[in-house]
Amino acid sequence: MKVLGIESSCDETGVAVYDTEAGLLAHCLHSQIDLHAAYGGVVPELASRDHIRRLPVLMKQVLAQAGLENRDVDAVAYTSGPGLAGALLVGASVAESFALARGIPALPVHHLEGHLLSPLLSADPPQFPFVALLVSGGHTQLMRVRGVGDYALLGESVDDAAGEAFDKTAKLLGLGYPGGPQLARLAGQGVAGRFRLPRPMLHSGDLDFSFSGLKTAVLNVVSAPDWDPAGMADLAAEFQQAVVEVLCAKALAALKKTGLKTLVVAGGVGANLHLRQTLDAALQQRGGRVHYPEPALCTDNGAMIAFAGAMRLGAGEAVSGEPSVRIRPRWPLAELKPPQAAVA
Repeated sequence: MKVLGIESSCDETGVAVYDTEAGLLAHCLHSQIDLHAAYGGVVPELASRDHIRRLPVLMKQVLAQAGLENRDVDAVAYTSGPGLAGALLVGASVAESFALARGIPALPVHHLEGHLLSPLLSADPPQFPFVALLVSGGHTQLMRVRGVGDYALLGESVDDAAGEAFDKTAKLLGLGYPGGPQLARLAGQGVAGRFRLPRPMLHSGDLDFSFSGLKTAVLNVVSAPDWDPAGMADLAAEFQQAVVEVLCAKALAALKKTGLKTLVVAGGVGANLHLRQTLDAALQQRGGRVHYPEPALCTDNGAMIAFAGAMRLGAGEAVSGEPSVRIRPRWPLAELKPPQAAVA
């Protein structure tokens, strides 16, 4: 079964084709960084319009790379939520229209489920069950994963997620858009310890997160009368160290609570090199293992959506034959259920 995947939840347009027998055949991604850079953040209307322009081109490109024609596609999977409503509508409308024209099923996919399952696309995939640390944009969550759709929420951010804290802190430091990756690069030039920032909820006794206060602590440092911008790299390093310490401690606590030894890290922040190094060392010391998506699949992409759709369809997920543009801008991952077969 060949599944066409479409991702358009925010500021990246992704298209891919996944074959349940041959694996990932092709994927293309267009980033809107240059489009939004002048505004210091994503402008929803501009994002939606750019998805309209890019999707037809990327679909033709992906099918050509895979050596396929439209008639060769067996199903379409698309990001239904969470995300920007307008951006989601574009992807959903294109996917449902393509499916209707071809007479094939169209499956709405949860964006975070795509991230969560993306490490399974790697050459050395994890095995169920495992603990997943999702650090994607506005989401920081720990999940116990027993199988596709079988997710139990262990803890989540009560305010700013890790990705949001990176972006907002970068803005406080006057860094450009997108702020998170730029802050991480700056942190690599500094040394943690010169400034002492809090480690929010590190000893809270639960698996929840809070990064809003950490951002405020950075604001207090740079607003002080004796602030010297020459120390910006060291401040960035301290901020990154604080976030990584909390993420690592909570992930290890989740593994201990569940009795599992396999951790999956997914989402954009999962590409952070310092986070990976810290988690790898911690899990190796404890006899465990960490799995990550391939570097090209850490950010939003069509491959993870095509794969998640193929996994659900392969497990017997029932798809309505009636075309319906289904989006959920707010969609808690914990509401997902295992694939549901059609009722006879």
